[in-house]
Order: sequence, then C-alpha cells, then structure tokens
Amino acid sequence: MNKILSGKVREVYEAGEGRLQIVATDRISAFDVILGSTIPNKGVALTQISNFWFDFTSGIVPNHILSTDVSPRAVLVKKLEMLPYEFIVRGYMFGSLWKEQQAAGEYQLAEKLPAPIVTPAAKNSAGHDENITLEQLRQGLGAAEADKICGICLRLYEACAEYALQKGILIADTKFEFGYDRDGVLTLGDEIFTPDSSRFWSAEEYRTGVSPKSYDKQFVRDWLIGQGLDGVEPGPELPEEIIRTTEGLYKECYRRITGKAEYTI
Repeated sequence: MNKILSGKVREVYEAGEGRLQIVATDRISAFDVILGSTIPNKGVALTQISNFWFDFTSGIVPNHILSTDVSPRAVLVKKLEMLPYEFIVRGYMFGSLWKEQQAAGEYQLAEKLPAPIVTPAAKNSAGHDENITLEQLRQGLGAAEADKICGICLRLYEACAEYALQKGILIADTKFEFGYDRDGVLTLGDEIFTPDSSRFWSAEEYRTGVSPKSYDKQFVRDWLIGQGLDGVEPGPELPEEIIRTTEGLYKECYRRITGKAEYTI
C-alpha cells in the first residue's frame, strides 16, 4: 500500500478507491512535538478504545469505520473530505480554557462547567491550531451546518460522559473531527474519546483546585512542564519510569472503558 501521510501518531495508507488504512503507532506527542520515546502498545490502546466508541455512538452520527478486522492497531475507513476544523467539547475548566479564564477568577482549576461547551479551532498544518469563536465557525461553514455539528458534538459528549462515569471516569474534554463522504454525508472521522484526544480523570480521586489523576497523556505533559521541556524540539526522551507509568495508564483506561482486561491481539 502507498503511504500518503505520516502524522504525529498515525500512518495513513491508500487502500483502494475511496478507502484508507490507518495505523496507530506507539509514538507519543505533547505540546505539538513528537517525543523521543515510544509507549509500548499505545497504538493498540488508541485503536481499540476508539473502535469501542465508534460502535457505541453509531446511532448518533455516521462514522468512517469500514472494518476493524485489520490488525490490533489498524482500521479500514472511508476516505472523507475533512473539514478544516476541530471541535473541542469541554465539560470542566482545564487546559487552554483555564488559561483564558484564570484571570477572571470565576472558576477553580478542574471545576465542572454549568453545561458542556464547544470551542472550535481552525486546523493549521504549519503550527498550532488556532482557537476561533463560534461566530467565526458559522461564517466558515454556514450557520446551519455549524450549529448542526456543534449539536452533534454535545450529544456525543453527553452520551459518552454518562457511560464513562459508570466506569469511574470523568471525561473532562475531548475533540472531534468531521468530513463528508462521497455522497456528501456528514461523517465522524479521525479518532474519538481516546487518551490522546481526551482528558480522562479518575472519578474517585477528582476534586477541584488540583490537576486530577488522569488516564491519558496529561501525566506526560505534567512531567515535561516540571522539567521545563514542554514544547522543546527535538522531542526529549522520557525516563523509563514515565514510560511504564504511561503504558499502565493507557491500559487501565482501556480496561475501564471496554470492560476487557487485555487488548485484542
């Protein structure tokens, strides 16, 4: 197969007319930098967690999955005309939203918002994605289509957050990407509700005012920040202890969400 894209984590191959094969590697990125270490079985975790959620949400919106019987870390998908936006749904005050709102003093770190919100971003292949307003999104997509997609995002978040809570996980925030298939049908693509695209917090240990225990790569981000290595290029190597702990967090996230003790290999 012909490789057409090598992303921070995934490799994308042509797989026949209108189809792609997406392979998730064990690479890990943070602050838009690919780090110098890999996390064992991370690509397997990402693929199988995402596959679970695509199946779980198939009644809400069509998705790009054609087959998951490819390999433990690969899927066959529809080729989509992707929208140049990311749709971030936030249920808690954290990350870039916390940085923006901190000065106002209205919320504490990690505080639950009164209702989930959608904060869109315009994709930028040359650097960081650019946060935009909902009005800018409406201007780019048309008001009706923008509002439709934002509504779908909120439905996805609310349904999956309710499920995850039953498994002891709070979904603090997550991102979605959409495109149109060859028939013009709005279709959910990329990955959904993985430890790379979401913040998963331990419900048992959650409290406001602190960075909660997480089942995602926030652990790696926090280590990089503590070492003054956030955003440093080339991406630094991670200590073995950080690698093993991160591997365990991804596996625990998989176990809690899917109910399976081991990956499907």
